[in-house]
Amino acid sequence: MQKVLVLYGSSRENGNSEKLADRVVEGLGATKIYLREHAITPIHDKRHTEEGFQPVDDDYDSIVHQMLAHDVIIFATPVYWYGMSGIMKNFIDRWSQSLRDRSLSFKEKMGHKTAYVVMTGYDQAKLKGLPLVQQFQHIFEFVTTTYGGYIIGEGNKPDDILVDESALFEADKLNRRLRGETAQ
Repeated sequence: MQKVLVLYGSSRENGNSEKLADRVVEGLGATKIYLREHAITPIHDKRHTEEGFQPVDDDYDSIVHQMLAHDVIIFATPVYWYGMSGIMKNFIDRWSQSLRDRSLSFKEKMGHKTAYVVMTGYDQAKLKGLPLVQQFQHIFEFVTTTYGGYIIGEGNKPDDILVDESALFEADKLNRRLRGETAQ
C-alpha cells in the first residue's frame, strides 16, 4: 500500500487550499504536515563554500525524513502573489541542503515518488496560477520525481473553494485515482 503525505503550505488554518487538499485525501489515511506549525529557517546558501551546509536547529530535517518515507506527496499551497507561499518556498529552498547530504540519498529517493500540486488563489487563479504549476514541474523534474498533476481552485475568503465545482470535481477524481493507487 502506498503511503500518502500532504504538505500544507498555508499560514491560515482551514484555508481554501487546505480544504481542497483534504478533499483529495479524504479516506486515504494520509499523513498531514502543516508547515505553519513548524520552524523552517530560510536557507543560508553554502553550496559553493568550503565549509558547505551546516546543521540547522529547526524542524526541516524531521519533515524531510517524513517526506522521504512516503510514496505520494501532495503539495498544497495558496497562490500568494502568483507564487507558492513563503513557508512552502522556504521548505523547498532547503532541498539544496538535502541534495548535498549524502546520508539522505535525497534525489535518488525523490525519484521513486509521485507528486501532485493542489493550490487555490484569487484573481483568475486557474490562469495566473499556471506559472506556479510550471515551477513545481521544474522542481519535480530536477529531483526526478514523477509529476502526477495539479488542481487549481478559485478562492479568496474562507470557504470560497466550497463553491468551485470544477475544483471539487477534480479533487474527487484525484481521490478516486489515489484510492486505486493505494489499494493493494
